[in-house]
Amino acid sequence: MAETFEGGCSCGALRYRLTNRPLITHCCHCLDCQRQTGSAFAINALIETSHIDMLKGAPKCVAMPSPSGRGHDVYRCDQCDVAIWSDYGKRPYLRFVRVATLYQPHAIAPDVHIFTRSKVPWVRLPDGARAFEVFYDMNVEWAPESLARRKAASAAAKA
Repeated sequence: MAETFEGGCSCGALRYRLTNRPLITHCCHCLDCQRQTGSAFAINALIETSHIDMLKGAPKCVAMPSPSGRGHDVYRCDQCDVAIWSDYGKRPYLRFVRVATLYQPHAIAPDVHIFTRSKVPWVRLPDGARAFEVFYDMNVEWAPESLARRKAASAAAKA
């Protein structure tokens, strides 16, 4: 059985379970993430939507602009407005789960640091961290199993 992780919002109106490990986990240092979170970065676990089970409630979708122009839907609790996950670029088969909303938020560590060109100067990356000024080549950085899972989820969404 795959490893599972549970999480939810601050008020408890939303609860969810991830039924598999993430495809990859980003620590994103872009200015957009900094602005939206009010923090130095956001940690997002990328996972197929089919591996998210809602245990309680349903998030509301808030459409946001994005620097890419592709759009960014943020899914929030309709009670406390905590952001639970995002859909960057209108890919409904993939979610960027806010790791801090997990009940054990330190159970999933970032695999990569992205958009470090806009990293807050006083944040120090761990020694040996995989870090990229902007983004990276998925075919190089993702594990073969994760690439296969993403491809399967994309194909299923088009079927």
